[in-house]
Amino acid sequence: MQTRRTKKNFRFHVTRLCFTLPATLGDRGKTPYERLKEPKDLARWLTELGLSDFSLELSKDDLVMTKRVREAIQRAGEALASGHPFDRKDLDEINAATMVPPPIPQLAIDGRRVIWKATELRSVLSMISRDFVDLATGPLSAHVKMCANPACRGIFVDESRAQNRRWCSMQTCGNQMKKTRIRERLET
Repeated sequence: MQTRRTKKNFRFHVTRLCFTLPATLGDRGKTPYERLKEPKDLARWLTELGLSDFSLELSKDDLVMTKRVREAIQRAGEALASGHPFDRKDLDEINAATMVPPPIPQLAIDGRRVIWKATELRSVLSMISRDFVDLATGPLSAHVKMCANPACRGIFVDESRAQNRRWCSMQTCGNQMKKTRIRERLET
C-alpha cells in the first residue's frame, strides 16, 4: 500500500543536490509551506538527504544560515531558468558558502554506499552551493527550468531528450495539474 505524501515530507525528486534545499519551502507561488521550522527539522532533512552520519547539534542560527543559502539558491535558480542576471547578494551568499571545505565521502561498511562525514553544517551548505556553481557554469545550465505549476515554482533540470518537461515532478505537480485541467473541463 502506498502512503500518502504530506506537505511535511521532504521532496527529493529533483535531480540536482542544489535544488533539494529550495524544495524545503513548498508551494512558493501560493501559500508557502515551511518544512524547516525547527533545528530538528533541519537534522531530519540532512539525514533523509543521505547524511545519515550527521550527528552535529544544530541551532536556530544554523537554521537561519541554511535558509539564507536556500533562498539565494532559489533566486539564482529562477534567474538561471528565466535567463536573467544573478543578483549580486545571492552570488555573494552562494560564493561565501563554497569557501568552506565540503563533507568527506567515505565508504559505508557494505562498500556500496557513501557516508558523508561533516564536521559542521557549513560544510554541507558548501557541498550544496558548489553543486549550484557547477550547474550554473556547466552545459546543463541551459536546461534549468521552473515548474509550470504556478503554486509550486520549484526549480529543476530538464534532462528529457525533447527538452519539454514542464513539472518539477510528474508524481506531484504534473498529476495535480492534470487533475485541475480535468476538473475545469468537467465544470464547463
